[in-house]
Amino acid sequence: MGDEVKIKGFQNLRRGCYPMLTLVMAETALETLPPEIWRRRDISRQLAEKKLKPEDILLDRSYHHKAMLHLKDAERRGRPDIAHFSTLEATASPLYLKGLLKFYLHTYTNKVIELADNVRLPKTYARFEGLIIKLFAEKKVPETGTTLMQLTEENLSELITRLKPSKVIGLSKLGEKNNFRDVASLLSLEEKPLLVVGGFPKGPFSSQVREALDEVYSVCDMSLEAHVVVARILYEYERCISLPC
Repeated sequence: MGDEVKIKGFQNLRRGCYPMLTLVMAETALETLPPEIWRRRDISRQLAEKKLKPEDILLDRSYHHKAMLHLKDAERRGRPDIAHFSTLEATASPLYLKGLLKFYLHTYTNKVIELADNVRLPKTYARFEGLIIKLFAEKKVPETGTTLMQLTEENLSELITRLKPSKVIGLSKLGEKNNFRDVASLLSLEEKPLLVVGGFPKGPFSSQVREALDEVYSVCDMSLEAHVVVARILYEYERCISLPC
């Protein structure tokens, strides 16, 4: 993998009094080109020009807008940049750097990407895209040695069952009115808190995801981008547990 994914040095505080927070980006708009649009002329042309297969390209509304008009849930798909920005925010936080945050990407197609502790992802989108495509193909990165990222096929409910959190809290515009500070305080009181943030551009959680959540809160009157929500809730959580920076 060269320098595509790196391990950061960090101070591990897990043995102290700090709880471990798990953050899941749910239904993230991150997938390769779906079979429903492979035969479209614009898609075929792109594949031919770049000499690539459909599984070598991430679905991206910036390039595939016309083709996506024919997809189910088109408004919730084709935004891999959301995963990129949100992952960079989460893995740059003091909480993650000090070994107190587990981070997962659950995708629209029910794949789960798990990051190992203290992984540094590419900051440029092109390299991030290449890394994700490689992960989708090989199921783990790197193929040998210490696994830094791995991919499993499971829905959100299955992931939650596997992780066994003490409480699952989701953030959504359709949730009960609250604020970042108070939601962070609720999380900090749990032994194994799990926070779910949507990884899609618009709309509420699907019914399947909503049913997997214990509580859902709306923390802002405005519609905030996912990476902003991630940055603000992690900051407030760090304040609640008095995490030294």
